[in-house]
Amino acid sequence: MIVALAAAAALPACERKNEYIAPPPPQVTVAKPIVRAVTNYLESTGNCTAVNTANLVARVPGFVDSIAYQDGDRVEKGRVLFVIEPEPYNLKLQQAQAAEMAAQATLTQAQLDYDRQVKLVASNSVSKSTLDSATATRDNAQGSLQQAQVNTKLAAINIGYAHVAAPFDGIVTARQVSVGDYVGGGSPPTQLASIVQLDPIYVNFSVSESDVLRVRAEMRRRGLTIADLSEVPVDIGLQDETGYPRRGALDYVSPTVDASTGTLTARAIFANSDRALLPGMFVRARVPTGGEPTALLVPDSALGTDQSGRYVLVVRGDGTVEQRGVEVGALEGSLRVIEKGIAADDQVIVDGIQRAIPGQKVAPHAAASPGDAGAN
Repeated sequence: MIVALAAAAALPACERKNEYIAPPPPQVTVAKPIVRAVTNYLESTGNCTAVNTANLVARVPGFVDSIAYQDGDRVEKGRVLFVIEPEPYNLKLQQAQAAEMAAQATLTQAQLDYDRQVKLVASNSVSKSTLDSATATRDNAQGSLQQAQVNTKLAAINIGYAHVAAPFDGIVTARQVSVGDYVGGGSPPTQLASIVQLDPIYVNFSVSESDVLRVRAEMRRRGLTIADLSEVPVDIGLQDETGYPRRGALDYVSPTVDASTGTLTARAIFANSDRALLPGMFVRARVPTGGEPTALLVPDSALGTDQSGRYVLVVRGDGTVEQRGVEVGALEGSLRVIEKGIAADDQVIVDGIQRAIPGQKVAPHAAASPGDAGAN
């Protein structure tokens, strides 16, 4: 009897031990969006192109006499880089100059004969046909002199062609010929090397039609016209650079929108004295499109992504989690501008996102500072 009574008394205690006790809500860190003035940007991907690039070719035939640079040299405009067998062209110039001198002497003699015949005809000492002959001789001599002068100029030009010089400041590529090679004897002309100007440098990029309208609105707000394109700044960054540390200016905007892509091509120009930008490189580019005095910003790490787009997790007044779709703007350091989807008094989860499940309750506590966000 005693044993039975003891067993009966123990049953309620066992039942209490097997009861399910729900775990406490997970703790998360929340913060209200930061409200501050920001500059809005349109962002794009661009590629670098040289302001000037040219192939150096042999414009006259001959053997390469000398090469006056090292591959990859930085040269100034006018520096002679290749010399093509100059002696024959020097002799041709001397020959042309001699022919010009002879033509000048012939014209001088013909002019004297003409003047003499004019006087004789005036005194009826010779017939008019004699004057006509002297006139023709003088005119023919004048034409011969002009031809000789043209030949002299052509010979001088060919001497210039025999000395291939840099057409602008730039970097010369590796030579394509060697001293002693015969060049310029066929078509197309022999390429000797190439030269590329790296400072300044262009960056080409495309923007959507809607972005074009935003840029134009910003230009109107600032009182700028197409003639003031250089007043519109453009910032770029290389793939291994943080942010957009390089600033240039808008240089050109295409007058038409590409109907097949709905984009417009634009170009900016940048100083490149350190030669960090090379033709063909891809860069990140952004152009300011106006300011927002009361923009809302949250830590970029607080944003999530699913099939419907970007979102943040917001804690409601009753402690439950709500997934809120948002439209995002530019990145300001570690903060992301939120253009639509949240209000200034929303409690956004900035830490503990992985522990928060939409529709369930959490235990929120305020972040130490509005911009704090963890990786959990």
